[in-house]
Amino acid sequence: MGTFLFFCLGATVLAVLGVLILGLFTMARGGDNAGTTGNRLMWWRIRLQILAVVLFILTALALGHHA
Repeated sequence: MGTFLFFCLGATVLAVLGVLILGLFTMARGGDNAGTTGNRLMWWRIRLQILAVVLFILTALALGHHA
C-alpha cells in the first residue's frame, strides 16, 4: 500500500508542477482570457497541492509502520 501511495504522490507532485508551468505560460502570454484562465489554474494548483499534502501524510504513515 505504501508503494502505491508513493507513486500517487509522485504523480500528484508532477501534476502540480505541470499546472504551475502552464499558469506561468498563460500569465506571460497575456490576452483577454489570461486572468480567468490564470485564476482557474491557480485553484487547480491549490487543490492538487492539498491532495499532495494528504498523500504525503498517508505515505509517511504507511511507510512508517514498516520501518
